[in-house]
This record gives sequence, C-alpha cells and structure tokens, in this order.
Amino acid sequence: MEGRLPLTASVPLSPQAARSRRGARAALLLSALPFALLAAMILGAGIGAVQIAPAQVVSIALAPLGVQWAAFEEQQAAVFQAIRLPRVLLGALVGAGLGVAGAAMQGLFRNPLADPGLLGISSGAALAVAVTIVMGLNLFGVYSLPVAAFIGSLITTVIIYALAQRRGRLDVSTMLLAGIAVNSLAGAGTGLMTFLATDDQLRTITFWSLGSLGGATWESLATAAPLLLLGTLALPVLGRALDALSLGEAGAEHLGVNVQAIKWATVSLVALCVGAGVAVAGSIGFVGLVVPHLLRLIGGPSHRYLLPASALLGATLLVLADLVSRTVAAPAELPIGIVTAMLGAPFFLYLLRRGRGALL
Repeated sequence: MEGRLPLTASVPLSPQAARSRRGARAALLLSALPFALLAAMILGAGIGAVQIAPAQVVSIALAPLGVQWAAFEEQQAAVFQAIRLPRVLLGALVGAGLGVAGAAMQGLFRNPLADPGLLGISSGAALAVAVTIVMGLNLFGVYSLPVAAFIGSLITTVIIYALAQRRGRLDVSTMLLAGIAVNSLAGAGTGLMTFLATDDQLRTITFWSLGSLGGATWESLATAAPLLLLGTLALPVLGRALDALSLGEAGAEHLGVNVQAIKWATVSLVALCVGAGVAVAGSIGFVGLVVPHLLRLIGGPSHRYLLPASALLGATLLVLADLVSRTVAAPAELPIGIVTAMLGAPFFLYLLRRGRGALL
C-alpha cells in the first residue's frame, strides 16, 4: 500500500483543465447575471413605503403592451412610473458604468488596485460641486450640481491627458502619477470649501460626497443615460485588446494591437462613465474596485468575460444597495456609498481569503 494516495487527496488540475473550468464558470455567470439584475430591479421597484408585489411590478411595466398578470391600484402604478422606475433604471446604469469602468482601468494599468477614482475624476467632480454650493452658483436651477460635477470631471480628465502626453503618446505611468497628484489637489480644494461652508452647505457637501439616488427623475435619467450607455456598451468591445495588453505593450503591439488608440479609447470611455455617474448620483466608491475582483476570482481574468460581467454585477449591486439605503432606516435614507461598502467589503474579504491564490 506504500505510495498510494489517500482517497480524499485532491489532484491538482492541469493548466488546460483549470482554464476550461474557469471558462465554464464565466459562461455560467454571464448567463445568470442578467436574471439576477432583472430580479434586483423588480425588488427595487416593488419595495418601499407603497408596497408593490413582484407580479404587480411586471403587470404595471407590461400594461402599455396590454399584458396584465395581476391586478394593481392606480396609486401603485403612479408610484412605480414616477418614482421607482427612474430610480431603479438610474441605479442600474450608474452601477453598470462604475463596474465596467473599474474593470477597464485595472486592465489598462495591469494593476488590480486601479480604480476610476485613482485618476482624480471623481475628486474633480466633487470639488466642482463643493465650489458650486459654497459660492451659491445656481446657473442651471435644479441641474446646477449635476452640471458642475460633469464639468469638473471633464476638466480633470483634460488636465490629466495634457500632463500624461509625451511626444504625442499617452504615458500610462505618468497618467497614474498625475492622477494621484490631481486627486490630492482636488481633495485639498474640497477640504478648503468644506472649511468655508456654512452648516447647511456643509451638510449638502457631505451628503453629495457619500452618494445618493434620491434625486433620480426621468429628466436626470435622460441626461445621464446616453453617456452611461455609450461607455458601458463600448468598453466591452475593447476586451480582446486589454487581454493582449496583459502581455505588456510590446507583446500587444506584436499581436497587432494599436496600443495608443486603446489607451485613449479606454480612458475617454472611463471618464465618460464616471463623470456621468457622479453628476447624477454623487461620489459612489467601492463598486469599481471590488466588482471586477469578485468576478476575476470566480471566472478568471479574461476581459472578454470580465467587462460585460462587471457591468451586470455592478448594476445589480447598486440597485440592491439603493434598496437597502432607503428601507433600512425608513423614513430616513442612508447615503448609498456607506451601504455599498458595508454590503460588499465583508463579502469581498471572504472571497479574497478563500481564493486569493486565484487572484490574477
């Protein structure tokens, strides 16, 4: 019997078998995530001060098509159409944009710690909002803060582009360092505005910095949706190129990838997603950093799977986080940034501890 393996001993998988298993898990996840998002949206639209059962949610949504599975009251239909549906759709779009932007940033920088906030885009938007509040600027009425956030994110992106250019080429390392510096500068500016703010202004700045979907309307959804959809749908197209970049820039160029064009396209689309998201929902951290990590641990590092899966899981996570934020302490509403961290961080630490060998 000497030399025989015990019956319970595990046999290491060959690299080919491990890739095959990761591929199967990735395909299963990509098939299941759309249903998870749909279930989260039905729950998000149905739970609140006015309760709407899942069958009633579906009936109200399909009523314009003449389909009715369950009876519902006019009040339920009015709440669904005027309040819940735009909020759920906006949460899904912002979450999808943050998730796919985080996965693209980590692929571009070949660093699992990269995050859209690392370039200072979110900080630039927050600074613009703080200046608008403290200076009392109200040029665009109720849209003044979203417009300020979007302009701040665009100005930040342009500054980083200018600093990172070297002989017509976009230097990723310089961009990362410039982003850290701009991030710090914008944070200092926001701190100065906080120091100068009155008590009411300070409360507004703090609440915005923690994120919220409480201001979701059809108008704000219509403003942000084209930009968020463009970034969310276009970034997965770059998946094959980002996979090639994991071999290094020289290796990617040998495979026929236009590295400079991919850098510009990725950073532009990330700025689009993050700027539009911050403009309508405030600064929401954590989603862009953690969602790609979770999916990479489960289904592997291929960006052809990681980018669309991050969009779907980011959307699901933010819809559920918004549901918790407005129900756990009702009638008060918790900032959604706090909820995303409290929900996701323990689960992320558990997965990291359990599967850290598979990370990257």
